[in-house]
Amino acid sequence: MEEEKPVICFLCTGNAARSVMARIMFEKRVSNYIAIGAGTLVLEGHPMSQRTRKALERFGISDPTHRSTQFGQKHVGVDLIVAMEPSHIEWIRKNFPEVAQRTATLPRLVRDLTEEGSLTERIMKLDLAEVNIESWEEVVDPASGDQEEFDKCANEIDRLINELIHRLP
Repeated sequence: MEEEKPVICFLCTGNAARSVMARIMFEKRVSNYIAIGAGTLVLEGHPMSQRTRKALERFGISDPTHRSTQFGQKHVGVDLIVAMEPSHIEWIRKNFPEVAQRTATLPRLVRDLTEEGSLTERIMKLDLAEVNIESWEEVVDPASGDQEEFDKCANEIDRLINELIHRLP
């Protein structure tokens, strides 16, 4: 019998830039996980921003079927929620406290996730529901910026996703 693949949800504000970049980069590089994306304040059903699409094209990747999704009850069963900034952690803790122990920022996971044990064991060791969230954990939102800001964000997410992949089983 084939084991179910763990599900990772990449979370940002509008599910139009950062979480989209992270999900697509992750999805294209690993096959032993399912990657999904969502946002904390979403206009449902919108495609990724044009600047996000162009930033991803530089990496030779795309997802023309992407549509923005609001984080909700259908996401609470995921194995890990990877947020892009401290306010997303605060939002999860307030609105979905039952998943706070499985929610961390991408920079924190890259820094703190150990490489030994199952994913569940390693996530629990981080005490994510109680840990103090700090300003260094932010992947800056390029939303109001020009293409250069989106490209810079994509470069940062590319680096962080590669480091995260290295730490996952």
